[in-house]
Amino acid sequence: MNLYENLAAQLKDAIREGVYPPGERVPSVRRLSERHRVSQATVVAAYRLLESHGWLEARPQSGFYARQPESAPAPARPGAAAEGPCQVNVTERTLRMLRNTQRKDLVSFGAAVPQPEFLPLADLRASLKRCLRAAEDLGSRYSFPPGEEALRVRIARRAEDSGCRFGPDEIVVTDGCQEALNLALRAVARTGDIVAIESPAFFGTLQAIESLGMQALEIPGDPDTGISLEALALALDRWPVKAVMVVSNYSNPTGGLMPDANKARLVRLLAARGVPLIEDDIYGDLCHGRDRPLAAKAYDRDGNVLLCSSFTKSIAPGYRIGWIVPGRWQQTVEHLKYMSTMGNATLTQLAVADYLADSRYERHLGRVRRVYADNLARIQAGIARYFPYGTRASRPGGGFVLWVELPEGIDTEDLYERALAAGVSFTPGRLFSAQARYGNCLRLAAALTWDGRAEAALAELGRLAGRH
Repeated sequence: MNLYENLAAQLKDAIREGVYPPGERVPSVRRLSERHRVSQATVVAAYRLLESHGWLEARPQSGFYARQPESAPAPARPGAAAEGPCQVNVTERTLRMLRNTQRKDLVSFGAAVPQPEFLPLADLRASLKRCLRAAEDLGSRYSFPPGEEALRVRIARRAEDSGCRFGPDEIVVTDGCQEALNLALRAVARTGDIVAIESPAFFGTLQAIESLGMQALEIPGDPDTGISLEALALALDRWPVKAVMVVSNYSNPTGGLMPDANKARLVRLLAARGVPLIEDDIYGDLCHGRDRPLAAKAYDRDGNVLLCSSFTKSIAPGYRIGWIVPGRWQQTVEHLKYMSTMGNATLTQLAVADYLADSRYERHLGRVRRVYADNLARIQAGIARYFPYGTRASRPGGGFVLWVELPEGIDTEDLYERALAAGVSFTPGRLFSAQARYGNCLRLAAALTWDGRAEAALAELGRLAGRH
């Protein structure tokens, strides 16, 4: 995190905690510069960043004043306790929603899947051809766990960008990130066990817990900073939690980014209690800025973090190339992977390894990061323009999903049916909770081509919400 971003984060926390109530003048540029021993240019950059996100208001000849942006969802109460573990039942509703995202007659804000024009398909085809020319018999042999070495070497080298250091032999290639999450859960917990999750939570996490007959314990999350560590500590004292699952970087569905200090605290908290952390870092490469955020795994010194990720959001969903770094559960995960599917397709692994061998991936990331940042900004502007008064939306700094909180009384599952009839899809909020919370919330995905049709669809969704 840059110096001005760190300063902005500190001041935003002060505004959220009421140190500077809405409407109150914050310290002058000169005063804050002297207090933190930074340049005035750094303070101005921090203030402008907060202003662009709605946390400050600049008044001519007067200075900057605190405000609570209407577009920012209310934070979870830091010390709020979880309500208790429960069974999960989201798969049937989720499958129905996912089928609708494939309909050609809909403008889909529901699928967190990039459009083909946002994927390096030509480069991947070239890599496939090279691999086939080098060895025509690739389709005739198995690729047993832990997976193709060439791919694992590339993944290990790229891990340094996220602050992690592990070797190729510590990686197990999986069939996408979803299988990695399932393998991680099977390695550390059993049927009936309690798994703590941030709330709202990715419905794929909920489905994994459901499929294994485990119980979910929802821990309040903040749309900016992720899971509440205070609430998690209270929950660990109260219930026999067997694992904790988080999306530390650009959480799905809120887009929240856990600060590095929180990641370090989370890893220490769980290591001290012997509770494994399952980290989903699938969106980490899709930061909107230049610096990729660290993974929580970067602070792991005991092998207590099981890091899961994939290239499905950044390169090619259909290739299903994911991986897990299981830490001290390495052997268990390799055995589970073998018993589940024996291995992964050889050709796609080697094609992705070939693609990662030079700078093509970095150039691709540079392009799609800008596209997703622009699309999210357009959606946020559309929400402010078209949606009913009191609507609030998250402001992610990476990935391509955002969380929308509509005024109380609007049921987004009912709104979903009306939107489908009007040719628009989204993801209702209740799919992100084991306890069917967030009935007035929804997730929008920005991985679509932005054109007049998308703008009109967003306007129609806002109109339907207003009528509702």
